[in-house]
Amino acid sequence: MSKVTAISTDNLTKRFGHLLAVDHISMTIREGEIYGFLGPNGSGKSTTIRMLCGLMDPTEGTGSVLGFDITKETEQIRQNIGYMSQRFSLYEDMTVEENLDFYASIYGLRGKLKQERMAEMIAMANLTGRENQLSGTLSGGWKQRLALGCSIVHKPRVLFLDEPTAGVDPVSRRDFWDLIYHIAELGTTIMVTTHYMDEADQCHTLGFIYNGRIIAQGTPPEIKANEMKGQVVEIACENIVAVFELLKATAAFSNVTRYGVFLHVVVEDAAAAIPGLERLLADNGLGVSRIAHAAPSIEDVFVSLVKG
Repeated sequence: MSKVTAISTDNLTKRFGHLLAVDHISMTIREGEIYGFLGPNGSGKSTTIRMLCGLMDPTEGTGSVLGFDITKETEQIRQNIGYMSQRFSLYEDMTVEENLDFYASIYGLRGKLKQERMAEMIAMANLTGRENQLSGTLSGGWKQRLALGCSIVHKPRVLFLDEPTAGVDPVSRRDFWDLIYHIAELGTTIMVTTHYMDEADQCHTLGFIYNGRIIAQGTPPEIKANEMKGQVVEIACENIVAVFELLKATAAFSNVTRYGVFLHVVVEDAAAAIPGLERLLADNGLGVSRIAHAAPSIEDVFVSLVKG
């Protein structure tokens, strides 16, 4: 049985004077899904989320969240969603417990139910023992856990996360994503923006937005299989800087990027390009330990779509 639609838009558009910030985008996000919304800064991600939250009216098009119209039923939407911004938005001069109490009260929780939900959030975020610590003294990872707890203390059916792990260390990011998966497994729909391609790979579905337009949508495997412009040759070598500079200066292989300890070269046909790459590197005294056709990463696809 297919899941019901939690979020949908049809030609959703937002103009600011002559600036077309969001350009007729259409999407469908299913209940319990983690939808990764990717795009460069200024591409329209945050504006789209603000419209879906009922904080900004669209110029054209329609949208709904949990069946509620984003222009006519904004109060119903706000009662059923949670939102977490990329900047720590809690009160730093209040304790962990005071912040949770404040947000629980805003969302209408009272009495025993409020105390139960606050206790659940402290346990979920692994903040036990830190209840009386000022939130401003928490590390980045702990702050994000607290912010997440405050945004879901009322059990929202839809959660919007706007670059929630920006500036957080890798271990804290992984722990945070464990929490996101747990929340989704309980039935909450999550729409998350991120610049981390490893995080994008963990989403159920992805949407790529560029200059206000959605240029690709699908699961991570579908995106990798269908949206890559060209093929990827992966190179492992000792003198990675010299190889990188040589390829950047060679027109046929200038579409090269660092990918961890490897280089990824985007070419039209990997099998045809590899012999030429091998000759070029050998002629310049640059040895490689491995050169082979490789499956594209989400980052490869993202870069190719933006450049294209």
